[in-house]
Parts: sequence; C-alpha cells; structure tokens
Amino acid sequence: MATALAAKRIKDVIFEWEGKDKNGKNVRGEMRAGGEAMVSASLRRQGVMVNKVKKRRMTGGKAIKQKDIAVFTRQLSTMMRAGVPLIQSFDIVARGSTNPKLTRLLTDIRSDVETGTSLSAAFRKHPLYFDALYCNLVEAGEAGGILETLLDRLAIYQEKTMAIKNKIKSALIYPVAVLVVAFVVLTVIMIFVIPAFEDVFKSFGADLPAPTLIVMAMSKFFTSYWYLIFGLGGGGIYFFMQSWKRSLKMQKYMDRLLLRVPVFGELVNKSSVARWTRTLSTMFAAGVPLVEALDSVGGASGNHVYMLATKKIQQEVSTGTNLTVSMQNANVFPNMVLQMAAIGEESGSLDSMLGKAADIYEREVDDAVDSLASLMEPLIMVVLGTIIGGLVVAMYLPIFKLGAVI
Repeated sequence: MATALAAKRIKDVIFEWEGKDKNGKNVRGEMRAGGEAMVSASLRRQGVMVNKVKKRRMTGGKAIKQKDIAVFTRQLSTMMRAGVPLIQSFDIVARGSTNPKLTRLLTDIRSDVETGTSLSAAFRKHPLYFDALYCNLVEAGEAGGILETLLDRLAIYQEKTMAIKNKIKSALIYPVAVLVVAFVVLTVIMIFVIPAFEDVFKSFGADLPAPTLIVMAMSKFFTSYWYLIFGLGGGGIYFFMQSWKRSLKMQKYMDRLLLRVPVFGELVNKSSVARWTRTLSTMFAAGVPLVEALDSVGGASGNHVYMLATKKIQQEVSTGTNLTVSMQNANVFPNMVLQMAAIGEESGSLDSMLGKAADIYEREVDDAVDSLASLMEPLIMVVLGTIIGGLVVAMYLPIFKLGAVI
C-alpha cells in the first residue's frame, strides 16, 4: 500500500531543471521524481551539472478544447513523419504549449508511454479528450506500423470536422447577437420610454387609439412583472438546455426535431452525413474492420437518428448483409451516398468513395451555411423592423390625432 502511494506521489510531481552537460553547454528539461534530490542524482548520473531544480506549478490553465487536441495531433504527426522519436515529440509539443493543463496532459501520456504502455492505451486513460475513434485509429496505426500516417488522417479528420462545426456556429452568431440586442432595446422601450409617453397622453383628456392602449397595457405588465418575465424566461432556457444535455430522451427528440426544421434541418442533415461518411472513410482506410469501425461512426455523426441507424447497419453487416443494402434499409442516407457506397464496395475502394462523398457534403454544408446567413439577415431585419416600428407608430398615433384636431 505504501509503495503504491509513493509511486502515485512520484507520478504526480514534475520538476523543471537547468544545468550544463559534459561539454559545458547549457541544458534544461523536465523530470518526474519524488523530490529535488532524486532529480539531481539522476542528472548527475547522466553527466549533467545541475544549477537549478524547482517544482513546476500544477495549477491554472484554460480548459482543453477539441482545437487543442487537433493541433497536438497535427504537430505529433508532422514530427513523427520527420523522423523525430515519439518521446521527444511529446517533449517538444508539451514545451511549446501555452496551456498548462494541456502540458500536464501530454506529460502524463508521455510518462505512460515511457514506462512501456502503448500509445493507444495511454490515450484511453483520458476519454474526456480522446474518444473511441481516436484511440482505435491510433491502435490500428501501432499494430500496422503506420502510426504517423494514421495520425495524419486523424488530424485531417479533426480539422474538417471542426471546420463544419465552426461554419455552423458562425452562421448562428449574427442572428443570436441581433436578437439579444433587439430584446434589450425592447426592454428599454417597455420600461422607460412608453411610461413617459403615457404621462403625456393623460394630459390630452381624449380617448386613445386601440393600438396605443394595447402597447401601454403591455408596458404596464412588463414594468410590473419584469422580474417574473426575466426569471421564468432565463430559468426556462436553463432547464431546457440542462435537460437537453442530460436527458437521453430529450436528446433523441431534439435530434429528430432538428432534422425536420425547415431550412435549418437540411443543414443539420448534410452536416451529419458529411461527418458519418468522413468517419467511416477514415476508419476503413486505417484497416479497422467494418463492424468495429461502425462502433465509432454513429457517435461521430452527432445525431441520435444516425446513431440508431448505425447500430442497425452494424447488426445487419455482422450477419453478412453488405454495407450498401444495410444503409439503404436504414432509410436515412441520400441516394448519392448509397450509390457511391455501392460503387466503392464493388470496386474495392470503399474508403475512397466515402471520402469523396464526405467532400461533396462538406461543400454543400458550406453553401447551405452561406445561403442560411444571407436568408436570415433580411428576415431578422423585417421582423425586428415590424415589431419596433409598430411600437413607435402606436405611441405616435395620439400625437398625429391631436395634430389633426388642431
């Protein structure tokens, strides 16, 4: 028990050191050890004259994002292609990182690999950052002796997947920002502007037009119960997002609903098809058996409809049905994807044909996002112009009526 605790303590402590080698050249590095004395003793055995040893601070740093993992994968692939040893590659990437959390993650993986653990097994210890797809491809690369090639494929896959996500997010940023600003403007009008007009209208001593009375009633309600409106609205959005995140039933329902939404549903569908075909192409090209590859493909699509379809396809393929027929039975894939999969199976180039299908749908996602953005801008402007313009006209009607009487 004591030995296990000591080993854990040693693993968790990293020291940074500086010194001079046998030739008098300044050198520096990092080392895991149980204390400064162990670092100094180890370096002396290597012929290094130690000048300074200090424990590296283990706090701080931003959360590790998918982009950080994609950049790491690209860097690791590039260095291994250049002939840099794996351990040294991890050292270079870790030192070049500006995020302490990522540096700690890479240092932990490096230590596991250095003690004889396979790279895929070291990655599997951190499922929050490396999913089953990532680990399976790395394991296939290690088994086939083509790790640098598989890392390159992984980097391309991650870059293309992130490009699709970022494209969709960028299309949604503008309308969301406009709606937030519009809500703030309407709140200011309801709470401050309309009550000021109401005080002026009371001095008229005349009947007010119906639109003005409606707007004033809305303003009174908003002013009296603003805390309920904001509280219920914010709480409703929060609980909706939490239930979407935590409830599997809610996720399935929303994923089905998103595919049916006019205009936007087509974009989600094309994005899911692009990710599905890209993932299966990458896995199959890496030499992963089709049935095993389908384990990772469903989750990578990002939609429960395609995840359930993938499970059905996997069951049929495992019983001897060919992939194209299984995909056709799932009834979620476009005809073009089915035809390209059939051609790929017949010609023995399934990975290539699925990759081309992914390229086509990724371009269609780009075009759909551009079209959606160009459609949303004038539509939002018309809606907001109608609402705010209606409020302004309703409040100025009594003034126009008074001017006509005079």
